[in-house]
Amino acid sequence: AQQKQENQIKAIRSFIAQGVDAIFLAPVVATGWDDVLSEAKDANIPVILLDRKVDASPDLYLTAVTSDTVHEGKVAGQWLVDNVGDKPCNIVELQGTTGSSPAIDRKKGFEEAIAGHNNFKIIRSQTGDFTRTKGKEVMESFLKAENGGKNICAMYAHNDDMAVGGIEAIKEAGLKPGKDILVVSIDSIPDIFKAMAAGEANATVELTPNMAGPAFDALDAYLKDKKAPPKWIQTESKLYTQKDDPMKVFEQKKNLGY
Repeated sequence: AQQKQENQIKAIRSFIAQGVDAIFLAPVVATGWDDVLSEAKDANIPVILLDRKVDASPDLYLTAVTSDTVHEGKVAGQWLVDNVGDKPCNIVELQGTTGSSPAIDRKKGFEEAIAGHNNFKIIRSQTGDFTRTKGKEVMESFLKAENGGKNICAMYAHNDDMAVGGIEAIKEAGLKPGKDILVVSIDSIPDIFKAMAAGEANATVELTPNMAGPAFDALDAYLKDKKAPPKWIQTESKLYTQKDDPMKVFEQKKNLGY
């Protein structure tokens, strides 16, 4: 939907008009869904949320299949706390799409993890819109603003694509990502494992792509006997670091089509 909520709403209304049996939705932002979800409910079309949640009445969707995105942020922040120790650490943050639930939650979880550790400080935070290109642009601006990056201890990115873009910016600034500036992010896409194998990224928290399986299982049970699933089906979040044989994991994920 080109990162546009209005495109998603148009698509849902088109699906309703077609009389589909069910709708899967990965909402680009958390708010503004009440009207169109009510229309789907009135048409007796179950809606399943994938990857992200919405700020709407739970009776407007069948279930949400997501990770615990607050937990993901906490895991990323805790890795930084555990590996930096008591040294002063200025952090720059590449946020996801403004208003999206992963961006809100991953920021919240990370801040909870570093809270109480006075040596950690988020000095700059800006959206990179979950894209590699924007992540690079934002990191370039952070580096210029912070003495060429010499004032930056770590980069926290709400997803790996922005992290990969940020890594490119760090290298172009003449610094070594993973060493001069620690890199921690979320998703565990294949390219971040290549970066870890090269020593250019330090840690990633997996957002499993296996959401369609649980979603179809829930939908199948509902359509067969109207058995309502729990409102939230949680997926696993696993931490990977340079110690986890990154190229082996890269090949595994590549072979699985991630």
